[in-house]
Amino acid sequence: MSLKTLNIDTTWSLFLDRDGVINERIIGDYIKKVKEFHFLPGVLEALHVFANKFGKVFVVTNQQGIGKGLMNETDLTVIHDHMLAEIKAHGGHIHKIYHSPYRAEENSVFRKPNPGLARKAKIDFPDIDFEKAIMVGDSITDMQFGRNTGMKTVFITSEKEQYEDNSDLIDFVFADLKGFAGTF
Repeated sequence: MSLKTLNIDTTWSLFLDRDGVINERIIGDYIKKVKEFHFLPGVLEALHVFANKFGKVFVVTNQQGIGKGLMNETDLTVIHDHMLAEIKAHGGHIHKIYHSPYRAEENSVFRKPNPGLARKAKIDFPDIDFEKAIMVGDSITDMQFGRNTGMKTVFITSEKEQYEDNSDLIDFVFADLKGFAGTF
């Protein structure tokens, strides 16, 4: 299977993880304020490409910093409003952001790898066909989320071991979002 054989067009949906895919991840911490949010190189250009290729583009993100009391929903809204404004200014478009505020130990259906966030998207956008959707993420739980919903998966990593050990969950591998966008 190759990306070209999928015949991706505007009937397809794209689901993106946030931290480590769209913006720099803070290892051992959370993005709690706008000043901590920094787009990864090439992401804004990639999102412009995706806006013209996919019918719908979503962000699905675990945000357990809320569940841990390190930030609140208002903090996250301010960060996401900033992110969306920058994406729009560069010709991109995100149809909706879905987030899970739950801590990992709560095992919420709305926390990736569980499919709750995808189900919410399907309720809001009934024309989503998960067989014509791609999940892009930088963690194995993102890949599991994609598989749990029947999506194709794109793993963002430069660590060969990570994807070799989990190849059954991963359809495509790119070093970054810009590399994935470069295939279109």
